[in-house]
Amino acid sequence: MSERALLEVIALDAEDAIAARAGGADRLELVTEMAADGLTPPVAAFNAVRAAVDLPLRVMLRLTDGFAAGAVDRLVATARELREAGAGEFVLGFLDADGGVDLAAVERVVAELDGCRWTFHRAIDHSADRDALRKQLADLPGLDTYLSAGSAAGVDDGLATLLAEAGRGGEPGYAQRLLVGGGLRLDHVPGLLAGGVNAFHIGGAARPGGWGEPVSAGAVGEWRRALDEG
Repeated sequence: MSERALLEVIALDAEDAIAARAGGADRLELVTEMAADGLTPPVAAFNAVRAAVDLPLRVMLRLTDGFAAGAVDRLVATARELREAGAGEFVLGFLDADGGVDLAAVERVVAELDGCRWTFHRAIDHSADRDALRKQLADLPGLDTYLSAGSAAGVDDGLATLLAEAGRGGEPGYAQRLLVGGGLRLDHVPGLLAGGVNAFHIGGAARPGGWGEPVSAGAVGEWRRALDEG
């Protein structure tokens, strides 16, 4: 029997988390400030979501808009505070001014995570060399997922890249799970599933009323059915 495809939903608060669970989400990504494409949430938000649902929960570590690490000492302190609150999974990713991975910043934050599982987010889609980035990060502890649309412009433009990378599982730098998100639509799902992608990430698609509205359990349920029937 094939493995059930993973559905990750962006949650901003406990209300979102409860609706995502009701719709069939497998995991949450907890963020704040979607106007900046998702920043680190307050510890209070993490505590509220953790109390509301028992789904796996990955917490964003990102203090400013863009993909520069910014104040790394603050990032490390924030990661420590969230770990002390009980967070055990994270999302992060930093680039330098030339579009390469900021390995020093990533390594400092990952050291604070002390083996926790984490996702390298869509900074990969904005990097100068995706393949080089993957190989530089390949042996970092806890890295088990790349969130990617295959292109900075979104899944429409990145489909070929996504399918190519899905076919490279097992190669150096490609052992991590590919989690597809960023302009993802339901009509993309059949081709991605057929190409070996088995993890999907939605944010706006879970909110038919826009980011000013909460997650819709019905919208999440539509994605759950599409993945299960695909």
